[in-house]
Amino acid sequence: MASPRTITIVALSVALGLFFVFMGTIKLTPRLSRDAYNEMKRAYKSYVRALPMLKKMGVSSILLRKSIGALEVACGIVMTLVPGRPKDVANFLLLLLVLAVLFFHQLVGDPLKRYAHALVFGILLTCRLLIARQPEEQSPEKRILSVNGDEQPLIHEAAPERGKMKVS
Repeated sequence: MASPRTITIVALSVALGLFFVFMGTIKLTPRLSRDAYNEMKRAYKSYVRALPMLKKMGVSSILLRKSIGALEVACGIVMTLVPGRPKDVANFLLLLLVLAVLFFHQLVGDPLKRYAHALVFGILLTCRLLIARQPEEQSPEKRILSVNGDEQPLIHEAAPERGKMKVS
């Protein structure tokens, strides 16, 4: 049976992946929701206006919105379908993206209710990444230290418990 850690990672990966595929699709096309698409267009215009440096670099609101949307869709698909290390890379990229979006929201002075979802999903991405990067708990049989080719139990398991005397 799968460990609780594995179940947690898979559940978070699928849920986060689907969310970012959905949000990225809304940024790219009005097919899912015309109102949300129009709201995204308006929001990204305000982000580019608030950062004149983007205009100087030749980044329009359309390019910024479509780039972020495409990255969200791509990373969301990886988080949902691709096993192994690429999930962690996609998770990290999405976390950076969420931080950038939170920065944009703060820059234009949006109220908390406009970016609360980004904050929550940023926290979930952080939790998923931390859980995924923790080493898996080893079973007692595997807790063996190899020293010069000789296998020995780990020190804390070989030593007698504190307060108890070992009697031979």
